[in-house]
Amino acid sequence: MTIKSDKWIRRMAESTGMIEPFEPGQVRAVDGRKVISFGTSSYGYDIRCADEFKIFTNINSTIVDPKNFDSNSFVDVKSDVCIIPPNSFALARTIEYFRIPRDVLTVCLGKSTYARCGIIVNVTPFEPEWEGYVTLEFSNTTPLPAKIYAGEGCAQVLFFQSDEECETSYKDRNGKYQGQQGVTLPKA
Repeated sequence: MTIKSDKWIRRMAESTGMIEPFEPGQVRAVDGRKVISFGTSSYGYDIRCADEFKIFTNINSTIVDPKNFDSNSFVDVKSDVCIIPPNSFALARTIEYFRIPRDVLTVCLGKSTYARCGIIVNVTPFEPEWEGYVTLEFSNTTPLPAKIYAGEGCAQVLFFQSDEECETSYKDRNGKYQGQQGVTLPKA
């Protein structure tokens, strides 16, 4: 298995639609204002979160159960920024839609800009032949409210290509998160 470079990422995105919309370079400013960088990096792709957020709330004092998740545990917010309460978390989705090739596995990691502020993005793989918008989880590990910016870089995806195709892909298994469109809650 080898990590793939910016040239490979650009070629795959442009020829197969692996990432849409796709930014071939590293963007650090939009309309003259600084942004947290997004787009193609040396050995990865810096993704952006959309303006749709689900902010965790304990107002209903329910138990967090991944097999029976109560959607009332979230407040839906559509905004250019998301304020995550202290010691809490929010879900968001990427602007980019992914189509992962059958011989590729990705790992999504948080960006250091957010990590240095105590905002952690859950590490997650995109399995071979998975496709959809990525649901991201941002944890605010600080005792203060924390801000996430929609439309700006929030995590990096690294691409690993195998010497051979996998025997059974995420698509073959009819994975429960295949083709997800919005911010997707846990499914049992």
